[in-house]
Amino acid sequence: MDQDRSGSDRAGQDRAGQERRALRRERLLATATDLFTTRGYPATSIERICATAHVSIRAFYEEFEGREALLIALHNDVARAGMEAALTVLSDPGMESAGARSRITALTRSYLDAVTAEPAATRIAFVEVIGAGRAVEEHRLLWRSLWSDFLSGEAERAVERGESAPRDYSLAIVALIGAINELVAHWARDATAFSRELLADELVHHALATLGIPTEDVPVTDVPVTDRPVTDRPADGTPADGTPADSASADGVPADGTPPDATPTDATLTDEGK
Repeated sequence: MDQDRSGSDRAGQDRAGQERRALRRERLLATATDLFTTRGYPATSIERICATAHVSIRAFYEEFEGREALLIALHNDVARAGMEAALTVLSDPGMESAGARSRITALTRSYLDAVTAEPAATRIAFVEVIGAGRAVEEHRLLWRSLWSDFLSGEAERAVERGESAPRDYSLAIVALIGAINELVAHWARDATAFSRELLADELVHHALATLGIPTEDVPVTDVPVTDRPVTDRPADGTPADGTPADSASADGVPADGTPPDATPTDATLTDEGK
């Protein structure tokens, strides 16, 4: 019985230790989020993070290998939330038969809702990670590769359904991912500049345009012809007021080019005037 009690005590101590460590880790992540967004990642040292979080430097290194590892953990939380949101919305049974426009719109909006849920976290994941070191950049490239494969699958599906032209979309998708990252970073730098709704609309527009899909169904016959020059007169040159084109020009000059006050020629002089 004493052995059972001893084992139970050790298990309880282990759980308490794990809980304390989890709370310590969360405190470090929360403190780093605050400091990275107010001071910037380059200006925030491990010492300052630990002092602000009331955690020893030794305890910090029990959780993270270094400052880059801490930043990667923060980025990973946002990136994973975005991917899970996109996968969740596409797992809906109704999305199985949905067209590319509906799928792209749904996954883009769900992704954006997830990655912008906490503006401070968004800034870290899309702004502070830029130029933060080789390890961070390799982590970002890993996520970019995952998204490239994911979106390539959506492009292939659209091609198979006849909704997109058959071609290699790999480079276009790389460009799309770069555009999405920059647009979200632009919003994260000043979230009051424009709404998330406007940002979502723009991301959907970019994604659909990449696959050559219109944002809404527009019959070809309803598309206005804008490349035809608009004139004030019919094609035969007749002015809008109905004056025959060969009778006079717009400034009163006859069509033969003779000015109204032209001097008579020899052929028109009378005998008296010769």
